[in-house]
Amino acid sequence: MQLLGASGGSYMIQEEDWDRDLLLDPAWEKQQRKTFTAWCNSHLRKAGTQIENIEEDFRNGLKLMLLLEVISGERLPKPDKGKMRFHKIANVNKALDFICSKGVKLVSIGAEEIVDGNVKMTLGMIWTIILRFAIQDISVEETSAKEGLLLWCQRKTAPYRNVNVQNFHISWKDGLALCALIHRHRPDLIDYSKLRKDDPIGNLNTAFEVAEKFLDIPKMLDAEDIVNTPKPDEKAIMTYVSCFYHAFAGAEQAETAANRICKVLAVNQENEKLMEEYEKLASELLEWIRRTIPWLENRVAEQTMRAMQQKLEDFRDYRRVHKPPRVQEKCQLEINFNTLQTKLRLSNRPAFMPSEGKMVSDIANAWKGLEQVEKGYEEWLLTEIRRLERLDHLAEKFKQKCSLHESWTSGKEELLSQKDYESASLMEIRALMRKHEAFESDLAAHQDRVEQIAAIAQELNELDYHDAATVNARCQGICDQWDSLGTLTQKRRDALERVEKLWETIDQLYLEFAKRAAPFNNWMDGAMEDLQDMFIVHSIEEIQSLITAHDQFKATLPEADKERMAIMGIQNEIMKIAQTYGIKLAGVNPYTNLSPQDISNKWEAVKQLVPLRDQMLQEEVARQQANERLRRQFAAQANIIGPWIQTKMEEIGHVSVDIAGSLEEQMNNLKTYEQNIINYKSNIDKLEGDHQLIQEALIFDNKHTNYTMEHVRVGWEQLLTTIARTINEVENQILTRDAKGISQEQLNEFRASFNHFDRKRNGMMDPDDFRACLISMGYDLVSNVQKQSRNPIGEVEFARIMTLVDPNNTGVVTFQAFIDFMTRETAETDTAEQVMASFKILASDKPFITVEELRRELPLEQAEYCISRMTNALYGESDL
Repeated sequence: MQLLGASGGSYMIQEEDWDRDLLLDPAWEKQQRKTFTAWCNSHLRKAGTQIENIEEDFRNGLKLMLLLEVISGERLPKPDKGKMRFHKIANVNKALDFICSKGVKLVSIGAEEIVDGNVKMTLGMIWTIILRFAIQDISVEETSAKEGLLLWCQRKTAPYRNVNVQNFHISWKDGLALCALIHRHRPDLIDYSKLRKDDPIGNLNTAFEVAEKFLDIPKMLDAEDIVNTPKPDEKAIMTYVSCFYHAFAGAEQAETAANRICKVLAVNQENEKLMEEYEKLASELLEWIRRTIPWLENRVAEQTMRAMQQKLEDFRDYRRVHKPPRVQEKCQLEINFNTLQTKLRLSNRPAFMPSEGKMVSDIANAWKGLEQVEKGYEEWLLTEIRRLERLDHLAEKFKQKCSLHESWTSGKEELLSQKDYESASLMEIRALMRKHEAFESDLAAHQDRVEQIAAIAQELNELDYHDAATVNARCQGICDQWDSLGTLTQKRRDALERVEKLWETIDQLYLEFAKRAAPFNNWMDGAMEDLQDMFIVHSIEEIQSLITAHDQFKATLPEADKERMAIMGIQNEIMKIAQTYGIKLAGVNPYTNLSPQDISNKWEAVKQLVPLRDQMLQEEVARQQANERLRRQFAAQANIIGPWIQTKMEEIGHVSVDIAGSLEEQMNNLKTYEQNIINYKSNIDKLEGDHQLIQEALIFDNKHTNYTMEHVRVGWEQLLTTIARTINEVENQILTRDAKGISQEQLNEFRASFNHFDRKRNGMMDPDDFRACLISMGYDLVSNVQKQSRNPIGEVEFARIMTLVDPNNTGVVTFQAFIDFMTRETAETDTAEQVMASFKILASDKPFITVEELRRELPLEQAEYCISRMTNALYGESDL
C-alpha cells in the first residue's frame, strides 16, 4: 500500500505487507496487535476510554473517530448513533475522510473491511495513522520520517558499546539499544554499565518497566516475543521507538543547533583541505610534465643498433612504470576539482580558482602537449631503428662487394701495363690478344658490380651512415681504379691490334677454352656471390620469394654442369692433340689465367654453398613463421580488446544518460562497470607482453589487425578516465539532490528534458538547444523590461543565464550545470540566518557567545576551528 501527499509528492512509502493477497506473519501480527493496541490506548486514555480488541473495538467507528480527535486536537463530524451496518460504515468513512484530509491517500483500505473486522486492514489503517501523526513529522538534519527516526536513534546510541542500530528489527532484539536511548537522556534511570548483551529479555524488560514508570510510555511489546522472533516486526518497533523520540524531543533543540554549526565548520575544513590537495597535486603533475617533455624532445640519434634499442627500452619503462601513476593522478585531480566545486556551490561559497597556470584546462593542455611529444618520440625511435637496421645490412653488403671487386682488380693495372707482346712469339702474341679479349669480356661483366657498389654508397649517404666518409673514400677509389682499368684496357687492345697482323697462327682450342671458361667462371663468381649474399626479409612471402629464386638457381645447375664438362672437354682435347702430335705445351693457356683446376675448385665451392644457402633460407623461414605467430597472437587479443573497450565506452555513455532507476542504482551500475574494467586489466597486461615480444622481434607491421598497442593504450586510458568522471558526475548529482531536496522524479524529468535536447548525444547542449529546453519547461526568458519594449527574444536574460551555466564561455551546457541552474532557486543549504540563529540558541539568546560555551556545546576540533576563524574575522582575514 502506498501513501501519497495531497500535493502529489510522496513523503513515505509503506511496505507491501498490507497487500490483500498476502498473509501477515503470525508472530508479526501478534506483535502489531499488542503494540498498536497499547499505542491507541496511550491516547484514548486521555479521553477516559480504551480498547481491548483492536479489530472489534473500531468496527462501529466511534472509538476510531475519538482516537483521531485526541491525536489531532481537531473535531471530527458528529458520528451516527445508530447500530446498523450502514451507521458503522458512515462513522468509519468519516474517520477515513479525516485521514485523507491530512494529505494521506489510502489505497486498498475501505470502511466495509474495517466494519467487518478484517485484521490485516485494521492493522494497516492504524499503521497509517501512526505514520501520519507520530512518525511523519520527525526530522533529523536533512532526513525525515522513518529515515529521520533511524538517524536519531543512531546518533543517540553511537557512543554505547554493543549497540549498532541499522534497522527497526534485529538491531533491537537484545534490548541494549532501548536502554541506551533511555540512558542517553535520563542516565539516572538505568545503570548501563551493568547490562549484559547475553541477557536480552532482562534488558528489554528493564527498558519497558523504566519507560512505563518514569517516561509515561506504556508497555507495547513482550520481551519474549521479540527475542524468540527471528526478525521482530519493524512497524511495532518503529511505533514503540517513536514514543521515545516524542518523549525526548524537547532536549533536541540545542543539539540540532550544535549539529548545524558543526556541519558548516566541517564543510569549511573539508573544502580548505581539498583546495590544498588540489594545489599540491597540480604542482607535482605540472613539474613532472615539465621535466619529461625535454627528455622526449631529445632526438639525437645513436650510431649503433644496441644504443637505439636501449633508448627504446627506456621508453618502454617510461610507458609501463612512470606514466601510469601520473595518469591516475591527473584523473584524481579532475575528480577532486569537480567535487570541490560542487561542495562549494552546495554551501553557497564562491567557486574555487586555482593558482595561475594550475587550472584543469592548463593541466589538460600540458598533458596534451606531453602526449603529442611522446607519440613523435616513439615514431622517431622506430624510424631510427629501421634506418640503422637497413644501414647495417647495406654496409655489410658494401664491404662484401668491395672485397670481391678489389680481389678481382688486384694486379689488373700492372697486367695491363705490361709490354710483353714486344718480345713474344707469334703464338704468344695471338695468345696475348685472345687473353685480352677475355679480360675485356670479364671487365664488362664486372661493370654491374661497380654500379651496385656506387648505388649502395649513395644510399648509405642518403641514410646518413655514421662512417660515410670511409665508404665514400673506398667507393671513389674503386671508381677511379675502374676508369684507369678502362683506359689501360683500351691502350693494350690498340697495341695488340697493331701487332696482330704480324701473327697468323692461333691456337683455336686455347681460344675456345678461354672464351667459354671466362663466362662460366664469371657465372660461378656471381653464383658464389649470390649464394653468400646477405638478405633481410620481413614476411613469409619475402622469404618464400627468395626460396623460389634459389630453387630456380638449383634447376640451372645440371645445365651448368654440362657447360663445365664441355669446357673440361676442350682442355682434354688440347691434351689429346698434344700427346698425339708430340706438341710440347708451355703448361698454361696463353689466353687465360683460368686453369681447369680453377674451374673444378670453384665448381666444388658452388656445390658446397648450395646446401648452406638452403639451411640459411630454412632458418629464416622458421624465424618468419615465429614472427607470423606473434602477429596472429597479438591480433587475436587486440581484435577482442579493442571492440571491448569501445563497447564499454558506449555502455558507460548509455548509463550516464539513462533515466531509468535512481541515482544510487546508476552509481551501483557504474561501480560494477568500474570493477569489471579493473578486472579486465590483466588482458591489457598480457597484450603489452605480446607487444613487447613483437617489438623485440623487430616486427613493424601486422596485417591481421587494425589495432596498434598505442590505440589500445589510449582507449584504455580514456575508458578509465571516462568511468571515473561519470562516477564523479553521478556522485555530484547525488550531492546536489540531497543538498537541495530534489526528488528522484524531478531529477528524472530534468534528465529526460536534457537528453531530449542533447541532439549530439555527447552529454552537452548547445546554447540554442539549451534555450529550447528552457522554453519547453516553461521558463520565461523575457525580463520585465524586455516585455515592456515588446522584445520577444529575451537575449539579455538568456545571456545572463548563460553566464551562470557556462562561466568559462565554452559554448556548451553540461548536465551538472543544467541541474545547478534548475535547482538554484530552491536551494535548501543552511543560510547565514540559520547559522546565526543556531549560534543564538547556543548563546541562550545573548547577542554574543563565549569561548567556554563553544567548547562546551561543540566537538573539540570544530570548536577550536570556529574560535580561530572568529578571531581572524576580527581582523578581516576570514569570511566565516
